[in-house]
Amino acid sequence: MQQTLPYSQYSGQSHQAALPEKDMLFTILCDLKRTCREYTTAATEANCMEVRQLFTSLLHSSLQMQANVYQLMSQQYMYNTSSAALRQDIERQIRKHQQEEQQTNHFLNSTLNSSSSYFNYSSGSQQHQPYMM
Repeated sequence: MQQTLPYSQYSGQSHQAALPEKDMLFTILCDLKRTCREYTTAATEANCMEVRQLFTSLLHSSLQMQANVYQLMSQQYMYNTSSAALRQDIERQIRKHQQEEQQTNHFLNSTLNSSSSYFNYSSGSQQHQPYMM
């Protein structure tokens, strides 16, 4: 029975990680962030509800892993968090996004209502006689 040896033993080097732990965790954290963005895009663009639910589930799982890695790095002082934001700035941004959401919903509702009234009008009570020769 042949035993597989790590690459570092073949090269005569002692067994060491290729990257320091902090760099490895930072790389994992970045990959998890990218994965979350990709799953978000996939879930948003999914046409099939089952596929959408699958990507949503994968997203939640990846977000949990990302939170765990971030928490570990934060506890070990490996990750510098951004400076504290003023509560007023956060609330202002929330209000701005809520207004944009309301405007978008208003636009969508008015567009959908005008489209449906167009379709109701065009297929309404007017009856067209077939053209006969």
